[in-house]
Amino acid sequence: MLTRRNIAFDIDGVFANTMALFLEIGRKEYGINHIRYQDITEYFLEECLDIDPEIIRVIINRILEGDFEPELKPIDGAVEVLSEIAQTHPLLFVTARPKLSTIKEWVHRMLPVRSSDIEVIATGTFEGKADVLNARGIRYFIEDCSEICYMLSEHAITPILFSQPWNRSPNHPFTEVSSWAEIKALFNLHSS
Repeated sequence: MLTRRNIAFDIDGVFANTMALFLEIGRKEYGINHIRYQDITEYFLEECLDIDPEIIRVIINRILEGDFEPELKPIDGAVEVLSEIAQTHPLLFVTARPKLSTIKEWVHRMLPVRSSDIEVIATGTFEGKADVLNARGIRYFIEDCSEICYMLSEHAITPILFSQPWNRSPNHPFTEVSSWAEIKALFNLHSS
């Protein structure tokens, strides 16, 4: 049964609107105006975008390092739902990012809850997520990468796929949500 105690969250593409930031940096700093959010049809951007792979690498590295001017924004509704969940149970975020400090600071800045109610773990690899989740007794994980969902399911973790243009495989077996309102409904949360 899905409860607030046995679920964790990815950050990029689930909580943080990282791809919108990628596009904004591309527009402002590289004059890349022909790419829309819906054009990001693969998780690995080089596979779907008509952008020099070196520019993709530079923008991604800047995002990972926190070296950007436009603000990284949360996905609509995320702050409200996560804050409500945190009222009764601490939040766990697990990311494959290689460094923790930048994204941990961002998560704490975005959420108006006690810092002791938020844990952020950076595994450095996609594969490392399963070990962390199993060690914490997490049974459900909200993730935006369908390949990671398949890997998690092999480790007895039930992935919930957060719908994004890059994970539109029609035949995946996962429960899917397309908004934080739908995540809230999974918990049957009621607004106070």
